[in-house]
Amino acid sequence: MPDTEKPASPGKEQPRRRQARGERRIAQLLEAAASVFCTSGYSAASTNAIAREAGVSPGTLYQFFPNKEAIAIELGDQLMHRMRETYGEALAPVDPATPLAEAVAAAVDRFIAFNTEHPVFFTLMHGTDIPGRIAEEHDALHSTLVGRIEGLLSSLLPDTPQDVVTRTAHVCLGIYKAGLELVLTHEGAEREAYIQEVKNVLIRYLEPLVGDRLGRA
Repeated sequence: MPDTEKPASPGKEQPRRRQARGERRIAQLLEAAASVFCTSGYSAASTNAIAREAGVSPGTLYQFFPNKEAIAIELGDQLMHRMRETYGEALAPVDPATPLAEAVAAAVDRFIAFNTEHPVFFTLMHGTDIPGRIAEEHDALHSTLVGRIEGLLSSLLPDTPQDVVTRTAHVCLGIYKAGLELVLTHEGAEREAYIQEVKNVLIRYLEPLVGDRLGRA
């Protein structure tokens, strides 16, 4: 007789269903927390407001998170993981034949897309009174990001002293972060105009440094 697959027992199915429901509930609470943090800021947000935004009781929220800090940490962990994926794509090695304006635009567009899709990332990373763990992870993320920019610049500026490359990487990231705050506070055509301004500033800063190493192969 051919082998037949035995149906899963109800006892095994129930834990899986409960786990799936739990994961959906956590995702629902994190989405609600992101909305509340963006609207009122981390400091003013409360678990009651997050529960209300999620359409659940505070008791349901406490089944998954003991307090607001735990929610912020979980949300921050997820966002930082996605951010690392984003800068891995945005700061990939550049073909020397690529025009400088095109290379800058591609990187800026990827970072802007992430931050506009997840505005709570900026709120958590730059807000006041954020949990210490988030602040520490943000500092680590910043250092790693500077390192990736340094690596990209080093390939374009092979004869440049390392301290100059490091300083240039910090300035590039500083320009982007300053522009990002303006981008996130505008919408529509005005937002697009600010995005272009960020690109223009970076291009004008890098063009004298990069010289003929990019876009003129």
